[in-house]
Amino acid sequence: MSIMAAIQMVSGPSVAENLATAAELLAQAATAGARLAVLPENFALMGRQEDDKVMVRELEGEGPMQTFLAEQAARHRIWLVGGTIPLRAADEAHRVRAACLLFDDRGRRVVRYDKVHLFDVQVLGSAERYAESATIQPGERYVVADLPNGRLGLSVCYDLRFPEQFRALMERGMEILALPAAFTAATGKAHWETLLRARAIENQCYVIASAQGGKHANGRETYGDSLIIDPWGEILNRLPHGPGVVLAEFNRERLEKVRWQFPVLAHRVTCGF
Repeated sequence: MSIMAAIQMVSGPSVAENLATAAELLAQAATAGARLAVLPENFALMGRQEDDKVMVRELEGEGPMQTFLAEQAARHRIWLVGGTIPLRAADEAHRVRAACLLFDDRGRRVVRYDKVHLFDVQVLGSAERYAESATIQPGERYVVADLPNGRLGLSVCYDLRFPEQFRALMERGMEILALPAAFTAATGKAHWETLLRARAIENQCYVIASAQGGKHANGRETYGDSLIIDPWGEILNRLPHGPGVVLAEFNRERLEKVRWQFPVLAHRVTCGF
């Protein structure tokens, strides 16, 4: 068994201050024995304006946000999922990639996943409207990576609503799902826990959901409720609101027992119309 950590934050418009907060929370997680930690979406910046992220974007492989992630992973000897950071989009000056980077426990970048599904919606029953595609260029591929104790699938926030993505990750061997997020208060209250538990149950995997959770400088309120869920859909630990660390154990015996005793993944049938 090994300990997993979901880091919850209430990030603001200062990259330096957000990195300092993330460093404190990662140190707490490592001290508690975490070997895998997941930061939330936009952990390094929740700007006052949507295009603030474009102003701090980094080139792939260089910049203070990427250096921070590599240093934290190496310092604490943890595998680190770096939430999302804005990386330069190819051939575009006004958009970025929302990149989720995985670093190993020596500070080496292992894989990069760019958020595929972008949140362009009018939130039902709310005045909130979002258009991520105005400042974010979508990714084109899914990503699964090998950890010392299992196979990790990467996803981000709005991806959660598209079950075909997670089925594809499962077919590539996913055993743990990392989902950094910044769900709105309204959509989180309605759907967050339900969707996360569904993804864990239908793919019989662990889920580490690391969220933004509080009122931000731009006036936006995020839902929080970072969760770690087991392959039977049981919530192992959670943090409803505010910055902090959620810890739980990855138990391979539990994973294999659920998949063996309830072999739903082997019972799938593909039919035509």
